Amino acid sequence: MKSLMVIYKMMLGMMIGIEVAAGAFVAPVLFFPQTLLGEGVLSHFQSGILMTEIFLRMNLLLLIVCVGSFIVEVFLWLSTAKYADRWATLFSLMALVLAGLFIYYYTPFIVDAQSHGEAATSQEAFRAMHKQSEWVMKVLMMTQVGLFIRRGWKCGE
Repeated sequence: MKSLMVIYKMMLGMMIGIEVAAGAFVAPVLFFPQTLLGEGVLSHFQSGILMTEIFLRMNLLLLIVCVGSFIVEVFLWLSTAKYADRWATLFSLMALVLAGLFIYYYTPFIVDAQSHGEAATSQEAFRAMHKQSEWVMKVLMMTQVGLFIRRGWKCGE
């Protein structure tokens, strides 16, 4: 059981780190390349295409971690009272739902809009959906942090 928990917490921590890196380190560099390379390197649209590719690659890992997290939490809930934690189970369910929204609702919308060119991504509907997807990702990260803390607390006893 201890090995499972170590792997579980490592995967969860790794996913949180990837999400933070994408949002805090990669996005500012991609969307503001002129601060490093001068003007005319990438348009905002081109930066968005690159950022979308990063999220498309991240989505598979996000899905694996969230599905795995939910399975582990349900297993812990059903199998042992020692590690059962209502909050951790709820956090894992919430993370799974939010990841599903991000992967299967927001990402396809953004990819589809980008496939129609720069004009489609300057529409108000696109901006609203993009802003919503950012909030979904932020709440997802906070949920995963809460789950990581609960699991560290509960399994550290």
